[in-house]
Amino acid sequence: MDKIVIYCSSSSQVPASYKQEAAKLVAGLCAKGYGIVSGGSFRGTMGVVSDTVVKCGGYHKGVLPSFMESLVYETLTETVWTETMAQRKEEMRRGTVAAIALPGGIGTLDELIETQVLKKLGRYPGRIIVFNPDGFFDPFFALLDHYVATGMLSLEDRNLIESFSSTEALLSSL
Repeated sequence: MDKIVIYCSSSSQVPASYKQEAAKLVAGLCAKGYGIVSGGSFRGTMGVVSDTVVKCGGYHKGVLPSFMESLVYETLTETVWTETMAQRKEEMRRGTVAAIALPGGIGTLDELIETQVLKKLGRYPGRIIVFNPDGFFDPFFALLDHYVATGMLSLEDRNLIESFSSTEALLSSL
């Protein structure tokens, strides 16, 4: 089974529309036979991802550092414990065919950028995809464009990240 890692928010303040889109996307991924890897928490969009995988009867691997034990989603198919956040990110990516970033906070941004760097260095073989409803990631892409314009990033490396604004377009690309 091919697996996809999903980077997303643990915040309880995520707008309902982002949660609904996350559920729709995860249901579509499960219907296509993908296993899901996530941060494994019951909070925020991570909880929506977990709930949706359970509803779909899919495979869900959650990866958490041991200091976050109190946040674990109890019915994960597989739970992997790490000592550090860096180990968590590495384990989340391991064996996945794609990394999808949903609207999220600084942790999501950290995961996305690290994955882009690893792809650039030939250390991550999967696709990197941003789900960009309502232009959530537009400021991030403007920053990448600024890096290209100033010579700090090649256009090729900027384009390592694919962007989709609709669930349907993203799912049909897989």
